[in-house]
Amino acid sequence: MVRLTVPAITPIVVSLVLGAATVFGFAPFGFSALPVLTLSGLFALWRRAASPRAAAWLGFAFGLGLFGTGVSWLYIALAMFGGMAGLLAALATALFCAYLALFPAFAGWATARLAGIDAPERLAAAAALWTLTEWLRTWLSMGMPWLAVGYAQTQTPLAGYAPLGGVFLVSLAVAASAALVAYIAEAFRPAHRRAAVAAAALLAVWITGFGVRSIEWSVPYRDPVAVSLVQGNIDQDLKFETKYRDQTLAIYAELVAQAKGRLIVLPESALPMFADEVPADYVARLRAAARQRDGDLLMGLFFFEPRTAGEDEDHYFNSVVSVGTAPTQVYRKRHLVPLGETIPAKPVVGWFIRRVLHIPLADQTPGPAFQAPFEVAGERVAVNICYEDAFGSELLGALPEATLLVNVTNDAWYGRSFAAEQHEQIAAMRAIETARPMLRSTNTGITSIIDHHGKELARLPWFTRGVLEGAIAGRIGTTPYVRSGDALAIFASLLLAGAAFVLRRRRSTGPD
Repeated sequence: MVRLTVPAITPIVVSLVLGAATVFGFAPFGFSALPVLTLSGLFALWRRAASPRAAAWLGFAFGLGLFGTGVSWLYIALAMFGGMAGLLAALATALFCAYLALFPAFAGWATARLAGIDAPERLAAAAALWTLTEWLRTWLSMGMPWLAVGYAQTQTPLAGYAPLGGVFLVSLAVAASAALVAYIAEAFRPAHRRAAVAAAALLAVWITGFGVRSIEWSVPYRDPVAVSLVQGNIDQDLKFETKYRDQTLAIYAELVAQAKGRLIVLPESALPMFADEVPADYVARLRAAARQRDGDLLMGLFFFEPRTAGEDEDHYFNSVVSVGTAPTQVYRKRHLVPLGETIPAKPVVGWFIRRVLHIPLADQTPGPAFQAPFEVAGERVAVNICYEDAFGSELLGALPEATLLVNVTNDAWYGRSFAAEQHEQIAAMRAIETARPMLRSTNTGITSIIDHHGKELARLPWFTRGVLEGAIAGRIGTTPYVRSGDALAIFASLLLAGAAFVLRRRRSTGPD
């Protein structure tokens, strides 16, 4: 008789449901306390797991629920706009979610290895290792920062930790809260005093976050600048069709003519062509419109560079270029989207990806690691493109010099899913971490103005064409996160994991 090396089915199902429910803690749903509760359930299951393997299966099930629900919109990009066969797109999405689920699986395995079964220190280890694996998931291999539990806290007291150590310090606060909730739930009856101490610690985590959030890490640079954020609402099916280019150019010319701001921002790939293909008179019109307002215009397009001797392929760059009063400046996207803009393991699977996935310009070249902020409209602007804003530490090279953050995006790839709302929530976290306003110009939404506290001040309706007018003051100042990036979050997580290990050693060598 074959015995399966998985825990009983009930805990697996519970873990799967807890993972799926966690998604409702993020935008657009906004039940921000939910990740604390769902993680507390997972940690309680991990605490009782009979073996590291059992804990790993529980973590894997949680991850499948979390990512299978939370990033299911990947199917839309692959099947509806990427030209991939529906069944193959579903399989690719499932495999990607399974890959992401390996990180909470590893967290569960390591937690059980680090601390003994049913020991209180296993909960501390769970909080630390959850955070560390979130960080690893962001940087290893393809890199996928989506659904780090810290992002669900942009409007709660725990967001106060973001200027100190970024989203992963917020995640650690969430995970620590979850561990304390799990401990309180289990210790309340048999050990009232210990439960009371844990409750006091939980309260301290949240009160500290509230107190730190009241700190103003930056001050206004000068008077608010008028901004116009353009949302073209170009149908993704038509966007890269050559015959539709003239209509696209006309739409953006009309929207720019309506704009009133000194800083005008067009979305990612607003002009779906190479820079040398844009008519010179069209660029002159845009430049004149910006100069008429004594300002500048930023627009998304592509740059082409032919291969040089010894190279096998030409170079394509997803870029933002400025025109207007200031000299022309160019930003080239550094962190490319796997499958959409770059092909992972290209020598091995490149031929297959090209056969099954049909995305325009799907094999681009990343820009330089450091690119100076744009000096436009009297501000110093840190430009980032699409999901680059999901990698907080990569934006720090432009700080503290930059006074504004600008993200240009095309989330039309994901249809009317909740990807766009999740993306804006990520952008809000970047604003909190750096104490800088974030301006977002998108093709179909969410075009918005976010202040330095991560609060959305204004937005355009989803899937509409228009210009979002507003005024925002650029800011100067330095947060601890700008100085040290993710270091504090990683150090604190390692310290907590180390403490759990020491407690286990003492428990195992102490008297019975």
